[in-house]
Amino acid sequence: MKKIATRAHSVCATIAFGTFFALWSSSVQAQPAAYPTKPIRLVVPFTPGGSTDILARAIGQELTKAWGQSVVVDNVPGAGGAIGAEKVAKAPADGYTLLMGHIGTLAVNPSLYPKLPYNPVKDFAPVAWVARVPNVLVVHPSVQARTLKEFVTLAKAKPGQLNYGSGGNGSAANLATEYFKLQTGTSMLHIPYRGTAPAVTDLMGGQIQVLFTGAPAVMAQLKNGQLRALAVSSPQRLGALPDLPTVAESGYPGFEADQWYGVVAPAGTPQGIIERLNRQINEALKSPELAKRLDAEGAVAMPGTPEVFGRLIVTEIARWKPVIGSGRVKAD
Repeated sequence: MKKIATRAHSVCATIAFGTFFALWSSSVQAQPAAYPTKPIRLVVPFTPGGSTDILARAIGQELTKAWGQSVVVDNVPGAGGAIGAEKVAKAPADGYTLLMGHIGTLAVNPSLYPKLPYNPVKDFAPVAWVARVPNVLVVHPSVQARTLKEFVTLAKAKPGQLNYGSGGNGSAANLATEYFKLQTGTSMLHIPYRGTAPAVTDLMGGQIQVLFTGAPAVMAQLKNGQLRALAVSSPQRLGALPDLPTVAESGYPGFEADQWYGVVAPAGTPQGIIERLNRQINEALKSPELAKRLDAEGAVAMPGTPEVFGRLIVTEIARWKPVIGSGRVKAD
């Protein structure tokens, strides 16, 4: 009887040790002893100058200051962000290659590209929701409209004669404007660009008349009077532009078409690295310095857990699918 008890105790001890070892081993794998030990590559899947690029550089600077390791922003534009996103999806899952993703790359592209070379849900590990960026409807000063109501009246009087720009077919700006057209019953000609920055340049030059894009990309031009803002896409007004009404306030209740941005890593990245990146990015977003900078740019910080950001991606994929279908939006 004693031998049986002893043997049973030995078996239990072995199982307990095995369980502890498995948990310890998993913990060691999930929490690497040192990270980062070399520069981190933060891929922006668009040209420099747009909202994604601006936010990536702001976050990169904060991580560099906190860790003493360079965060190198790498612009890899093309195919609505799909080229840069694919590179990150196929990169080693070691925390040294990250993607500054946004609504287009993570939520719109699955419905836009029949043969998308990556799966936003399966091929990436959510790291941190960085910011929500309301879109601002801006026009060239020559446009004879001071309010959104006047603009809608003008657009209806000249169907197809106003040109609106975007960062490309299927870009967030393209979708926001198509959604706006559906809600207002207006017709405008789409002029796609290879990125937001060249669209802003042509808008200032008068080659196009309208742009409905992320606030950070046009904030400087609004402040110096080169462009005129008519409305903002968010449910609430922007702190940086308190006198600018929302589209909903301007006669279209329920209208909302904000952009959002967040960091993802290749699937399989150790959980310890994900958690450390998440904590550091959240700390950066809560810092008075960055918060002030984001507010000045028209962006709203969204610190939270990787799980919350992951749920956002799944929800937004479902949300924009019918918009793309009804608007017959096609990729380049």
